[in-house]
Order: sequence, then C-alpha cells, then structure tokens
Amino acid sequence: MTAKDQQPESEQTLNRILGRDARAQALGVPEQEPNEFDGDQQDLADRAALQRVPGLSTQLEDISEVEYRELQLEKVVLIGLWGENSHQVAENSIRELAALSETAGAQVLDGLLQRRFHPDPATYLGKGKAEELRALVRSVGADTVIADTELAPSQRRALEDVVKVKVIDRTAIILEIFAQHAKSKEGKAQVELAQLEYLLPRLRGWGESMSRQAGGRAAGGEGIGSRGPGETKIELDRRRIRNRMAKLRKQISGMKPARETKRANRNRTQIPSVAIAGYTNAGKSSLLNRLTSAGVLVQNALFATLDPTVRHTKTPDGREYTLSDTVGFVRNLPHQLVEAFRSTLEEIADSDLILHIVDASHPDPGSQIETVRKVIADVDASKIDEVIVFNKSDLVDDATVVALRSMHPNCVFVSSRTGDGIEKLKQVIAEHLPHPNIQVKVLVPYNRGELVSRMHLNSEIQVLDYREDGTYIEALVKEDLASDLKSYLV
Repeated sequence: MTAKDQQPESEQTLNRILGRDARAQALGVPEQEPNEFDGDQQDLADRAALQRVPGLSTQLEDISEVEYRELQLEKVVLIGLWGENSHQVAENSIRELAALSETAGAQVLDGLLQRRFHPDPATYLGKGKAEELRALVRSVGADTVIADTELAPSQRRALEDVVKVKVIDRTAIILEIFAQHAKSKEGKAQVELAQLEYLLPRLRGWGESMSRQAGGRAAGGEGIGSRGPGETKIELDRRRIRNRMAKLRKQISGMKPARETKRANRNRTQIPSVAIAGYTNAGKSSLLNRLTSAGVLVQNALFATLDPTVRHTKTPDGREYTLSDTVGFVRNLPHQLVEAFRSTLEEIADSDLILHIVDASHPDPGSQIETVRKVIADVDASKIDEVIVFNKSDLVDDATVVALRSMHPNCVFVSSRTGDGIEKLKQVIAEHLPHPNIQVKVLVPYNRGELVSRMHLNSEIQVLDYREDGTYIEALVKEDLASDLKSYLV
C-alpha cells in the first residue's frame, strides 16, 4: 500500500483539487479558446487589466479600525465539513469553492475537510480542528480562510479569534465575484444592495474603535450623564449602511420601468421568448453565441455573465423569437442575490420556453439540475415549458450519454464548441414555441405595411405575391393578428 493510499479520504480529495497547474481547473473542464461565434471577447482583457498586488497583509492584528470591510483576497485556505452528504458531494462542493475562489482572484494554498455531521455552533470546526487550522494558516502564509457554507456572524467572529486571520464564507465569495463582473448600472446597484444586506449583521471592529461614543456634551468630555452617549461607531456604520440600502432600493425600483417597457414592446408584437437558464459555467453564453452570433463574453470561470443579454433569431421555419442569456445559478446561492436580481430573473418568468442548460461533463449533473429548478421555482417560473439541454457533449463518452438520456428522455445533447446537435436544438425550440393556427388569405394595401411586417415576424407565410393593388399573402397567423386582418380577407 502506498503512502497516498494511506491518506484519509478528505486529504486525498484536497490534494486532488488543489494539485493543479492552471486557473479554473477545479471546474474540471480544460481551458479552450473562444471560437468564431464568440466575437472579440474584449471584456476578458478588461477583467485581466486590474491585478492584485501581492504582500498586502489583511491579518486581523494589522487592522485597528474598520468601517467597511472590503473583501481583499490574496492567499486562502479552504475549510469544509463532510458528514451529512456523501464524500463525492463533499468533493464536488469543495472543488466548486476552489473555483469560486480562483474566479474572485485568490490563490488557493491548502484546505481542511472535517468529518462531522453538524457544524460546531461556536467555531464551525471543532476546537481541535480550529487550532490545527491556525497552525496551517501560519505555515502556508495565508491571509484568509474561506468556509464552504454560510457562517453565522458569531461563528465567523469566534473562528477569527482563533486563527487570527480574516474568515469569510461561500456567500461572501459569490458576492465578491458578482461585484467584480457587474457592468450595467442596474447590475452594480443590485450587487451592492446584496453585499450590504450580507454585511449589516456582520459588522465588526477591533481594538477601541467600536467603543468611541460622541453626541451632545459627551463629545466634549463632560461625561455621559450630560446629554446622553450619542452613537457608538458601529451604530453609526449600521445607520449609514441602512441609508445606503434604502437609496439603492429606490434606484433599482426606478430602473424597473425601463426593463418592463422593453419587455412590453416584445409582448406587443407577440414575439415568443426563450430564456437560457442553468448552472454557472454550463455554457449558456457559448450556446447563445452559437445560436445567434451574439458575441457575448465567454470565459471558463464561474459567473462570467451577470447582465442579461437578449437577441433576436428565427426558427428554421422562419418564425422570429427572442433568446435571453441570464445569470447562472450555483449551489447555496445567497438569498440576498436572488432577491436583488429578481428584476433580472423576471426574464425567465416571462418567457414561453426555458432552455435549461446542463454541463454534461460535470460529475454530478443531477444536483445542478435540482439547484436550478429551485431558483426557477423561487421566481414563479415552474409552470413554463422546460427543455433540458446537455451541453459539452464532446467531453463525455457514450455510456454517460445513455445514462443521462435514461434520466431525462426528452433531453437534447449539444456541443456549443463543435456545433454538434445545434440543428436538432433549433428544431426542438420551434416545436415548443406557440404556433400560429388561423389560416388567412389577405390582400394588404401597400399603405398598411406594418401588418405585413407583423406577419413576417410571427406567422407562417405560405404564399407571398406583390400585386398591383397590394400584397397578397396566404399564411397561418395568431388570433390577435387575424382580427386585425379581417378587413383585407379575400
């Protein structure tokens, strides 16, 4: 038996995940260059333009006063628990946390997996494991510890007191990635609101910074009994954060009408809509680019897409529809983000069809499907038709295809990289979109060209003939358009 075989399963897991050469290999998918459908991908250069400066310590002993704890990741150690779920689930989760950390710009140095069924209420890890974590942090020179689940404020503070470096959790990492990748004004406001909601119960200061009080004559040294102690600094911070949150909510609500107007314009012309939803890094943007040549940013990283993209395209029989690329989901997606991005996720709730994109090469696609469906249910979109699309089919073998097809018989296998299965997917989309079902024969005068345009958008035109007194059309149309064409029936 080799030394490797004698290692506990948790250590073998971490060695397998952390022993890698390239960024984002924790995702389990090799880096690939964008293809001709992905455009210039200039945003990749923008994201790489700002680099972190090594050697800037964020250890607790160096911080005397904190008003707003900005997340500054350099060298991190991961911690997680294994007990409630299988070892495979624990490995997938810690692998995903490593990928999240790398996407946020951190260097993952090491990790600890503890087998226990419930987190320690005080320090998340047990007392002995917390001391072991402190020694590990010192030996590798880490400045941050990242927990694989969301920590209670008391757990985070207690663990920080033991390990003497900053401790954050999975939620904080996801919020940081969203903050880095948001581009639109609405997206930035949504992320900041989610960050502040997360930060508010977790404010903390060190030293004497939180004991200062001011207000009335107490600030002049006349004593507490004069006019009251005023506000402590942490109370002042909380008040500022609440004021900022109220302002952001007002801004986001003010942006909603513009999005609703665009959606109403699409609804007025009766153009069917298809929403692309799925787990982060499943290949949603790549598929959008393959179907529409949208040129949307493609990156082998988690949450590469935050701002929704809507593009027009046509079914093989010529009917026009819109295709919307939405933000990806992830296991334990912070509820603050679901609420903050509710207006964005309404693109899913208002669609006629959901393309649920799944990474066929992922070791546990079933859990990803379950996670996405939970979020879809949260935005009241469960009743909308859904098509499971297994992407990255070029990375899996025939046995995997058979197994996945047995679980989801009506699924479609595609590869946005090679183009395999794309034509089949287009046919499936056409079958699921609402069909016009009223046969009309009309002669439309040339001064009613808008009716002809509407027929081209969402009707099945069978005969088109330009005559002296107008445009003769035989077509299948929807009910509302048929009523507008009554005057021109022949």
